[in-house]
Amino acid sequence: MSRSRLLVSTLALALACVSQAHGAELSPVTKQTGLPRTPEQLAVSFEHADLGFKVIPDQRRIEGDATLTFKAISPLQALVVDLDPEYAVSRVEVDGKPVAREVWQNPEGRMRVTLPRQVPAGASVKLRVVYAGQPHVAKRAPWDGGFVWATAPTGEPWVASAIQGEGCDLLWPCIDHPQGEPALVDEHITVPAPLVAPGNGVFVGMQERNGWRTYHWRAKNPDTYAIALDVGPYEQLSGSYRSRYGNTIPLAYWYLKGDKDAQAKALFDELPKMLDFFESQIGPYPFGDEKVGVVQTPHLGMEHQTINAYGNDYKKDKYGYDWLMQHEFSHEWFGNQLTNADWDDMWLHEGFGSYMQPLYLQYLRGEMDYHAALLDQRAAVTNRVPIVSGKSQTEEAVYNREHGAGLDIYYKGSLMLHTLRSLIGDEAFFTSIRLAVYGSAHPRPGHFKPRYVSTRDYIDIVNKVTGKDYGWFFDVYLYRAALPELIAQRDAGGLSLRWKTPDDLPFPMPVDVRIGPTSGRTVTVPMTDGRGHVALQDNDLYTLDPQSKLLREEPRFAAAVKDAAERKAAADKAAADKKTDKPKP
Repeated sequence: MSRSRLLVSTLALALACVSQAHGAELSPVTKQTGLPRTPEQLAVSFEHADLGFKVIPDQRRIEGDATLTFKAISPLQALVVDLDPEYAVSRVEVDGKPVAREVWQNPEGRMRVTLPRQVPAGASVKLRVVYAGQPHVAKRAPWDGGFVWATAPTGEPWVASAIQGEGCDLLWPCIDHPQGEPALVDEHITVPAPLVAPGNGVFVGMQERNGWRTYHWRAKNPDTYAIALDVGPYEQLSGSYRSRYGNTIPLAYWYLKGDKDAQAKALFDELPKMLDFFESQIGPYPFGDEKVGVVQTPHLGMEHQTINAYGNDYKKDKYGYDWLMQHEFSHEWFGNQLTNADWDDMWLHEGFGSYMQPLYLQYLRGEMDYHAALLDQRAAVTNRVPIVSGKSQTEEAVYNREHGAGLDIYYKGSLMLHTLRSLIGDEAFFTSIRLAVYGSAHPRPGHFKPRYVSTRDYIDIVNKVTGKDYGWFFDVYLYRAALPELIAQRDAGGLSLRWKTPDDLPFPMPVDVRIGPTSGRTVTVPMTDGRGHVALQDNDLYTLDPQSKLLREEPRFAAAVKDAAERKAAADKAAADKKTDKPKP
């Protein structure tokens, strides 16, 4: 989910009349997603999740019935899944047989079920959990996760889940870790008729009985937080896209009935162009045998696999396109096909996902919009904490704006990729992306599966593709907070250049220098040992990095960040003073 412009804008969804009441405080385990997996969770392969959800809007309640199939990698004495302990569990079964209450516990949100007998390696075991309750309500979706219980403009219930920050255990019993994806998921979503419940993957069917509708959806390898509930009085736009790879991909958009039909159609009509961009630049749409799906939601958005949540109210940005739709759609490649091995690798989702907006503008309109969008991103980089810590992290630790990398995993990650592209060239750059996303430089639909990728994996891919060791590049940009600073000093012989890096790390980054006016010649200084020199005449003008290839420390941006922070602090103080009627001194 993009937390970029979103965090500096007001989330105003005029379409939704939302009245939220925050429920019980989450347990420490449930509050965090991406905690280290238990030995029992590491000992299984998650084969199938059969998930039944009954959504009861007037009670703000769900009833869940989950049957989970695991294959033992090593002998199993117990199963451990994550589930919010605020749910009341009424029944637990192992391989179809009820188990006694004393053999399972869920005090803090890590549900442990002792098995009646040891399951040998290679054997499968089924765990069924029947549960119900009022799910955690999002304080400020999608940034604070949970359920959103809203009312559509026409008066019907409008419900959505957004659980990236807190994890899948807010919705269903799962392995709440990036590597906890089930190989196959069946969703049976029961809602009051005539409400509609679009879901992940392929539509299997719908049954209506006694005033209730049950929608059946089936998805392969969904990201754990990408399994979503969306319920509302939806109309559906449908179509298809003939891929440049020869396959035909279903397209669908569910939007609120009677609400901005023309704008809904215009958004839907943007999808083919976005698809062609991603397929031409990155590779095949990963879920072409399922669908491209979008659903209008009472929160701003989230990258739910094949059913992207969209709540941007059809706003186009200053570049004339729906940037939010494009960003969330990018996560089908960077998030759902390529999934971070750990939350510490989340820049692989958000850095690549954020780079796709400038790249899309370059595809649509050329260099000016590309560089303008990058400049917008540059102004938001803070450099307080490294993008990658080198150790296992939770989502909360990564996104914490005071102690974590926060927005830098988006913007600094994006700008680093721009610099990497300039350094190694387009062929190597896009080949490295395809290898990371698909495991192949020449991917074809139906010949790849979703992949877990770590930061180390991507560095190794870049080194393999280029035949060079670019560890120095990633050491500075990913594993250090401060940006490299280019020190330039004019002397009698010309211009001396030196890279200043955190911890004096080696940084042989070449630097372009334009000599003379804007039409002058450009020389590339190798900077082999982090230093270089350019011969200049006494009256020669020069420009460093004239094509803005390099992400580097520049005082003008630090001043802009400082000014923005001071303005925000002043505005927050003024708002607080007004709220409390505190007299001004």
